[in-house]
Amino acid sequence: MPRALASVQRIRAIAPIPDADAIEVATVRGWKVVVKKNEFAVGDLAVYVEIDAFLPEEPAYEFLRKSSFKTLPSGRGGFRLRTAKLRGQVSQGLLLPLDVLPAPDHAHEGDDVTDALGIVLYEPPMPVSDDAKGPFPSFVPKTDEERIQNLPDVFEAARPTEPLYVTEKLDGSSFTAYLRDGAFGVCSRNLELLDTPTSAFWKAARILGMEDKLRATGRNLAVQGELVGPGTQSNPYKMDVASVYFFSAVDLDTYTYLPFDEMRALFGTLGLPMVPLLDEAFVLPETMEAMLAYADGPSALRGETAREGVVVRSYDRSVSFKAISNRFLLKQG
Repeated sequence: MPRALASVQRIRAIAPIPDADAIEVATVRGWKVVVKKNEFAVGDLAVYVEIDAFLPEEPAYEFLRKSSFKTLPSGRGGFRLRTAKLRGQVSQGLLLPLDVLPAPDHAHEGDDVTDALGIVLYEPPMPVSDDAKGPFPSFVPKTDEERIQNLPDVFEAARPTEPLYVTEKLDGSSFTAYLRDGAFGVCSRNLELLDTPTSAFWKAARILGMEDKLRATGRNLAVQGELVGPGTQSNPYKMDVASVYFFSAVDLDTYTYLPFDEMRALFGTLGLPMVPLLDEAFVLPETMEAMLAYADGPSALRGETAREGVVVRSYDRSVSFKAISNRFLLKQG
């Protein structure tokens, strides 16, 4: 299901910001958003636009030009929303009145209005050395975890009772390799890629011997991980060569993720490195703020590098979400 980058949400709380006369902070789901003072009230419905959204170049969003204007590879201009800090308050996303909608009187809480507002997901341009063979295959689940701020009930009514584990979310590029009915393929986040000498993804697959290893299992499988190293996200881990750290394995016959123990055993048998495992008996904190604080910290791959965040899952994968470090997001700009 496509991510709802813009949706109609109810404001859960509004609080003052110390030493700020013109702005305050609103809570929507688990997100904190800085707004003009008295623009909204608790209980109001409003349009919430998430970070990483790319808004069209229209007069209603011109106030974002100085801080957020970007041009996509297609030449389309618009405004990218990112994490910011205003008067010491972290702000993530944008709150807009319902009258930005074509039919505001018909808006209901939870409505996905992404398409109605012409909003798309901002994604960095794909490296020119990786040529597309086609779209990401439909028979493999995409690697896209829900952010914890979109799951506030996890701390209340839907608090998990299952055992949880935590892995580090690495700052790299999503990597998928699959074998299905004899066909082997390598993919980035959104595309299946051609096998070319300059492809960083195929080079990593060849170094790891991915095709032979998957064929040796005698199964239709996909394995997914994060490609890190030279040429990827400015190489924050200061690696000499590219590598892939894996976090998921998918049975393509049933379109289901392998449970943790089976996945870890598979990676061990195939000699595939796993993403850093931070906690095998994680206890969920009591509050959203504590969960986001936990996401901060040094990377297990390189202590001098701040980690991007963490991924929390139950062992049967019925619970799965990511918490991105606010420190990391603010450093990214």
